[in-house]
Amino acid sequence: MDAFLKLGQKLNEGKTKEIYSLVDQPGLVLVQSKNQITAGNAVRKDQMEGKAAIANRTTSCVFKLLQEAGIKTAFVEQHSDTAFIAVHCEMIPIEWVCRRVATGSFLKRNPGVKEGYRFSPLKLEMFFKDDADNDPQWSEEQLLVANFSLAGLAISQCEVDIMNRSTVAIFEILERAWATQNCTLVDMKIEFGVNVTTKEVVLADVVDNDSWRLWPAGDRCQQKDKQVYRDLKEVTPEAMQVVKRNFEWVSEKVKLLLENPASGRVVVLMGSTSDMVHCDKIRKACGSYGVPCVLRVTSAHKGPDETLRIKAEYEGDGVPTVFVAVAGRSNGLGPVISGNTAYPVINCPPITADWGAQDVWSSLRMPSGLGCSTVLSPDAAAQFAAQIFGLGNHLVWSKLRASMLNTWVSLKIADKKLQSCSL
Repeated sequence: MDAFLKLGQKLNEGKTKEIYSLVDQPGLVLVQSKNQITAGNAVRKDQMEGKAAIANRTTSCVFKLLQEAGIKTAFVEQHSDTAFIAVHCEMIPIEWVCRRVATGSFLKRNPGVKEGYRFSPLKLEMFFKDDADNDPQWSEEQLLVANFSLAGLAISQCEVDIMNRSTVAIFEILERAWATQNCTLVDMKIEFGVNVTTKEVVLADVVDNDSWRLWPAGDRCQQKDKQVYRDLKEVTPEAMQVVKRNFEWVSEKVKLLLENPASGRVVVLMGSTSDMVHCDKIRKACGSYGVPCVLRVTSAHKGPDETLRIKAEYEGDGVPTVFVAVAGRSNGLGPVISGNTAYPVINCPPITADWGAQDVWSSLRMPSGLGCSTVLSPDAAAQFAAQIFGLGNHLVWSKLRASMLNTWVSLKIADKKLQSCSL
């Protein structure tokens, strides 16, 4: 994108950012961060040199992580050290707060709950953005009766449900990502907007070190977020340097969340090239989860020694591997591989209309001591393999989690459209 943007009017200015329209790019805006840091709805506010760049770096990395997972956001790209390009949204005036650990204002509003109480499932709250009234907590019912309409979209139960589900999914993705750095994501606040062009509800605003509580090693004494600034008894240059170092630490660590840990692979073994179309579906689906996939041809009936040699080839390089056996008629591949490896094996036989009902039993009825599973759909076989890798790879897991969310959202929207047509 052109580094020299022609700015239009200032659309909005908050405590920590300014938003400008772009003359030559309708539908997009520039989100410019400021060096100001605030607490208590700006009752306390100070200038922190370099904060704009730190915040912009952090939020850009977070949005990239979420977008690569498949979460719909307003983010387009980082434009400069202190600004990013976003889709123009009309903001829904609600802060969605998601909590894993009880602390802060939750303890004041819920006497008797001890700090550190762990919410499973996550605790979800919403707050109406009103500085004059100190951002009061709202119920879902209050949000619905407010009858908000943004960019031509009425905020109904459907949109509220989507934002509820999305907030939980976004938190879980970031929680798992931060866990790779031995950091506990304690709680988080986010905002949604309505894309003025598509009329979709998307994650908008920013997600930076003002947005969450982050405790390295789960220890509040090591907190690295804005709470350190909120807790200052006196704002001194030395204290502000500590705050700044914490923000810089987070902005450096957040880059690591985008790095792929030791990746695994799926090795698809097909009994014949006649199964290539079936296997290509598996490979394509694996790619959607960021999992490399290799296709090989071998027959456990006609060349068992070669089948075991290929198996050993992939066992010997130390890369975590899931084998997928694709064999029609009598499936010898899956059982032979499974009986000779400790790696996971998935049978995915290409079932045909004529003998499929009989052939499938060679994938279902296994001798004792064999642990291979059977999944008939190529897409589902790839998803199952991705779920195995997702246990140790937060990027793969995040794609699975976002896919779950997007499937749910698409059904919700389809149902809303159907009801609208029926009426």
